[in-house]
Amino acid sequence: MNNPSLVGLSGCLLLLASMPVVPAYADDPLTIVITASRVAETVDETMVPVTIIDNEEIQESGAYSVGGILHRVPGMVVTNNGGPGKTTSVFLRGTESDHILVLIDGVKVGSATLGTTPFQDIPLSMVEKIEVVRGPRSSLYGSEAIGGVIQIFTKKGSAGYFTPSFSGSLGSHNSYEVQAGASSGDETGWFNVNTSASSTDGFNACRGDFAAGCFTVEPDDDGYSNESFSFRGGGQVSERVNIESSLFNSSSKNEFDGSFQNEGESDSQIMQVKGVFAASQNWESSLQVSRTTDESDNFLNEVFASRFDTERQQLSWLNEIRAGSGRVIAGIDYTDDEVDSSTPFDVSSRDNLGYFASYGTSVGATDFEASLRGDDNEQFGTETTGGVAVGRDIGNGKRLTASYGTAFKAPTFNELYFPGFGNPDLDAETSSSIDLGLSGSSGAMYWTVNAYNTQIDDLIAFDPMTFAPVNINEADITGIEMTVATSLAGW
Repeated sequence: MNNPSLVGLSGCLLLLASMPVVPAYADDPLTIVITASRVAETVDETMVPVTIIDNEEIQESGAYSVGGILHRVPGMVVTNNGGPGKTTSVFLRGTESDHILVLIDGVKVGSATLGTTPFQDIPLSMVEKIEVVRGPRSSLYGSEAIGGVIQIFTKKGSAGYFTPSFSGSLGSHNSYEVQAGASSGDETGWFNVNTSASSTDGFNACRGDFAAGCFTVEPDDDGYSNESFSFRGGGQVSERVNIESSLFNSSSKNEFDGSFQNEGESDSQIMQVKGVFAASQNWESSLQVSRTTDESDNFLNEVFASRFDTERQQLSWLNEIRAGSGRVIAGIDYTDDEVDSSTPFDVSSRDNLGYFASYGTSVGATDFEASLRGDDNEQFGTETTGGVAVGRDIGNGKRLTASYGTAFKAPTFNELYFPGFGNPDLDAETSSSIDLGLSGSSGAMYWTVNAYNTQIDDLIAFDPMTFAPVNINEADITGIEMTVATSLAGW
């Protein structure tokens, strides 16, 4: 199962107590999306494929995990290595799991050593909305955004009244989950605080099935526990200045089967402060400073085996300038990654400086957008990526779109420097993608069709002869996505 916060439920007691939510329609073309261009716009203004999963859809989905809700995204494949807490990987449009950039409240997350995000440790009860952009966005975000971008927004304060919430569930395998929170807000300030705890004895996830890639026989239950906390708040400092800050922390213990290690303790934390300044009626500028940590201790039969800690400092300066029917988005991103581990890496830190700009305008029923970004990486030198997109309303609620974009992905510390495995001669992976789309709405029905092709050069793959990652010449991916969304008699 790919969404089993409570696996193998045999009679589940579900207790829910919360204020009703205001309905929002994720498939409405007028729904606001941020991730596609890094600033707020409506879905029908974007020219790249976007999926939005809002709070109402999350509550009604019956999903118990972030991986479970991501199953709804077209072109998305979600895998899970044996129940709650086990490694959950997402693959978008046939690309690798580390070809997706993941953001939480605008902050890049994930381990600098593994290059992936621990989706299994993000409680779904703390998520307000998820936005998924399908296709390359390196021209705005930099490395990793070959297959697309996933942005998770934690819950935000409600306007006008104090709102407490509580939920709990019980299930088989001694499984439980409890969540409690509160939010409030008015025209000058708002906050949301949430805490959750979950635990399960689990089941024997690996039974020595060599065909399934399970090589260890340990006839025991593989349990999991998680304790998480989130805070998000902000307010209006003056007529032109708003400030927002957030804190997210997830601590977990995970049991699994393995010959070298079979238990892990991890702690992930995100802290960020963001200020937004309205320089004029047509110019808005924002500055975001953040720090993320990903700490992991691993054990074999309760004896310490290894430690991998990564820390990322980030700074982003973003500007949106509007002039007539045109819009310029420009900014600078700075990232510094550091690794501290019990395993010695030849290189344990690197930084990246990125400059980006995009321009969008409309001429009659035709919209146009172009973007360009340059990244200066301490290890790989410079990478330049770009993108262009065109959209045109053709009447009767239908819209044609076409886009082209390039992207890149820098190798991880593990791929480069892990002793006995890494290959320091690896090049960055680069890609080019084209997307053709047609969307339409009629009454309560909204539908999309997208065809795409992605070519990846210097794809990093594992060489079974040398037991090390290597660059291969090229990979070619072609696909088509179709979606239909509607509401029928309340369903």
